[in-house]
Amino acid sequence: MNGSEYGSLTLDVLAGVGALLAGVGIFVGMLALAKTLARVRTTLDGVDEQLNNIGTPVTSTLAHVDQVTKSLEDTAGTLSRTADLSRSAIAPAIVNVGATLSGVTTGLRRLVTGKDRKAKE
Repeated sequence: MNGSEYGSLTLDVLAGVGALLAGVGIFVGMLALAKTLARVRTTLDGVDEQLNNIGTPVTSTLAHVDQVTKSLEDTAGTLSRTADLSRSAIAPAIVNVGATLSGVTTGLRRLVTGKDRKAKE
């Protein structure tokens, strides 16, 4: 073997050692990632268990809120109908009161002045 063959052999060995070290580095990195993901899985299992415990009370609370909302909608509808009925009942009465006051005023004017208003015109 001559010097150029040793150089080529050394280069091949060093490239193989470099690839082996890169593989070992990737392996160590993947082991750290596996440990981290195992901890995340444990944490997520705990969160999932807590959410399962909360699910029933939250569902019953939302059902109760839904019932209250429906009740408030019914009450608002009834109140709106009552307001419409009151408005339709009071409006003619106000017109009647206005006509009555006009008639009373005319009558009082005739009584006080002793004259007919139409006679002036």
